[in-house]
Amino acid sequence: MLRRVRQSLRQVLFLMARRPDLVCGAIVLSVLLILAVKFTCSRAKNVVAAARPPVRFFSAEAPVVDLYLGQLDQVERLRGVAEVSLIFFYAPWCAHSMAARQEVQQVAKKLAKQVQFVAVNCWWSQGKCRKQNRFYQYPVIHLFYRRFGPIEYKGPFIAPYVESFVRRVITPLTYLPSRATLRDFLSYHEPRVVGFFQFNSSPQPPGYITYLSSALQALKRDFRGVVRFGVVTNKQVAEAISVKEDETVYLHRRFNSSLIFPRSERNFTSAGICSWVFEHRETVLQWLQPPGTKSRLLEHELTKGPALLLFLPHNPLGSKPNPILQQIADIVVRYHSCGSNHRSSLDKRGTSLSHSVCCQSVVLPGSSAAPSTSVCELCLNLSRSDLTGSSIRCAFPSAAQGGSVLESHLRHCCLRRPPTPVSIKTATSVACSNFLSSYSPFGQYSACCRKVEPQLNESSSQANEGPDSKRIPLVPPSSSVPYQEGGGITGLRCRTNKTLRFYVLDVGLNWPLAVRLGAPSNRSASHQREPGLHGDESGDWLFATIVNLKDEAHYVLHRSPATTLAESLEVFIRNFSAPYSPLQRHLVGEEDRKGGEGEPSAPRPLITELTTSSFLPSVMDLQKDVLLFYYTQWCGFCSVLNHIIIQLARLFQGNSTITVARVNVARNDLPWEFMVDHVPSILLFPRYRKHLSVKFPDDTPITLPNLLHFVLQHSGPAQHADRSTKASSEREGPGPSALLRAEFLVLQGEVHALHRARERLSQQLAQLWRDNRRLTFDKLTLEAQNAELQQERQSLEEQHREKSRQLGEAVRRLQELADTSESLLNENTLLRVLLRALRDRTDMNEEEEVEGKEGEQKRNHMAS
Repeated sequence: MLRRVRQSLRQVLFLMARRPDLVCGAIVLSVLLILAVKFTCSRAKNVVAAARPPVRFFSAEAPVVDLYLGQLDQVERLRGVAEVSLIFFYAPWCAHSMAARQEVQQVAKKLAKQVQFVAVNCWWSQGKCRKQNRFYQYPVIHLFYRRFGPIEYKGPFIAPYVESFVRRVITPLTYLPSRATLRDFLSYHEPRVVGFFQFNSSPQPPGYITYLSSALQALKRDFRGVVRFGVVTNKQVAEAISVKEDETVYLHRRFNSSLIFPRSERNFTSAGICSWVFEHRETVLQWLQPPGTKSRLLEHELTKGPALLLFLPHNPLGSKPNPILQQIADIVVRYHSCGSNHRSSLDKRGTSLSHSVCCQSVVLPGSSAAPSTSVCELCLNLSRSDLTGSSIRCAFPSAAQGGSVLESHLRHCCLRRPPTPVSIKTATSVACSNFLSSYSPFGQYSACCRKVEPQLNESSSQANEGPDSKRIPLVPPSSSVPYQEGGGITGLRCRTNKTLRFYVLDVGLNWPLAVRLGAPSNRSASHQREPGLHGDESGDWLFATIVNLKDEAHYVLHRSPATTLAESLEVFIRNFSAPYSPLQRHLVGEEDRKGGEGEPSAPRPLITELTTSSFLPSVMDLQKDVLLFYYTQWCGFCSVLNHIIIQLARLFQGNSTITVARVNVARNDLPWEFMVDHVPSILLFPRYRKHLSVKFPDDTPITLPNLLHFVLQHSGPAQHADRSTKASSEREGPGPSALLRAEFLVLQGEVHALHRARERLSQQLAQLWRDNRRLTFDKLTLEAQNAELQQERQSLEEQHREKSRQLGEAVRRLQELADTSESLLNENTLLRVLLRALRDRTDMNEEEEVEGKEGEQKRNHMAS
């Protein structure tokens, strides 16, 4: 085969060598063929319209430089001019980009003097941004701090959150000029980092830029900026945290000893400092921000163990910390504080931070005439020492200057209300309580009600003579009631196997998740979406739930109006941590549909639809036999069985002791003891003996007779019921079993009649089958005859076609003969005419000759 191909190619080449014109023709034909193919394929391009040129995305009034042509080189030039730049990469068709455009414009109007805002169209195919970047989603926000960047913003595209992030990039470090500022900076529950750099030798000491970059690196990991970085330039202020060496990075921790960055073991780089901080930090409360799309963030956190999810209103631009969040953080800190109730925290040098308790007794109004005076013991527990090393002095407001302050503290006393003479008697039996009038990490007030002897009160009043001594007598601190902290929550993490993890979510952004977990859905959504809404100090907008993914259960905090937020949350945590938790598992279910007061009562349905709230009252009704059908909306077999359940419910429609019900297990959570392993499933809960529930056998077909037999076999009054129950059932008349048996006999008679009708129908069908068979034979005979007739018809048609062909041939020949004869006749006539003409001409010639001869003779004669 190859040899033949080679020979053919050789012949073609030899022929082309001998005939150059053939080569030129082949080349011209090839070029023409290529052009034809090109023009044919390019016709599809004319169908698609050309893309419109991009237009400005942001309004001209917005202080945003809109590079709608994707000029990425202009971005570098603009970044070099400004100290902080925000680059907004967008796609003009993206709905998320359109929604974020309004938010970015709001931020730009506020921070245009400090930040350079640039928007880049990164979708236009001819722009440099599209060619050099590959973004898989839009929009994307990058921030640059001088030469450092990009810092990608990964939070929600809402103006307050974006503005908060930009402000943190503008000021990544907090300047701490004094010890008081340093103490306030370290008092929060969030991780804090302090860097000590002396600016005496140079404008920017070595290592400061690295420390600044590490703060910006931390913002890359956490857009909320939970880990805050501070800087100290005064050596005396740095000594408050036992830092003496320059260029030192200090990580403050509450539970373990604080740490100093080991420069001898790690490289002093921004990435190294940031990794070290996030590796050794202590996280008390962790913020969660699900992205709003399919994500495994929540599942990843819940698989670590039981989690307490706190939905709080959050204002990212708030100048002051949320007091509700600070109270919760204080509870979490005490929950993790293992050891004694008054645990001493150690600094990095091992110095213990002492605790002190200052107490003051206040006489309740109206109790001075009593033999034993009722007082409210007000104590201030100083859980931390001053950063200078000296203990904080017990500084209670004086009676003359701070009477109103003490009265405001008394409102938080165990009385729960302003003290009156009527409430003094009941006040002595109330336990102590802790409260926070204003959050302070260094102290907490507690109050106890007790009685003091008159002589002690007199001595104390004599020792404290003054204009207001009769109104507010003081009791020596030695006679104060011991301070009771936390009601047993301190160090609870180390005393229970149900260790909790604490997570905080913004209620405005994650309210649908809170509703799915059990939050009231009737709360106004507009308040939830409004940024900056904190609610009141009692935490009315707080929703808390404990989710235990291992046990597939979660519990919801139900607050009492008579208790504070801190107390409710502490009791909630203690109840969960108890060996036998009294908390009831929260079950999610569909809400029952209830008609209005003016609406008429709906008729009793054939099948009762059960929900989570109505399941136990209906199923555990001792006066009724309940046949329960488990189904789901996606189960095809359940839909097939609906007509059988409806027929069964119609049979029991007049019986008030039997209820046919069903429950959608996909939309309603049921207690564990009532769950089934597959759907459809049918259970019967007989009356008077609900604990002896029976499941319909899986190997038995679900038919109406089988269901009736199942109900008759297992329903009815219990044999071991008491006599009064039996007597009452006898007085009521025949039981449901007798009625069901009568109905069953009627159905059995109907079934026999159906069998007889079936036999008659079978006989008729047999006769029809025989007739059909006979007709089939006749049909076959007729088909055979029809086939023979068809063959004869075909033969006759062939003969007819042959005769027609022969006749046509004869007609053709006759036509030819006629045409020939006609032509012969025409020729004969022509010949006759020609002969006549010849004869006439001959005659004329002869006459002329004769005349000529006669004339010649005459001329000759005359001449002679």
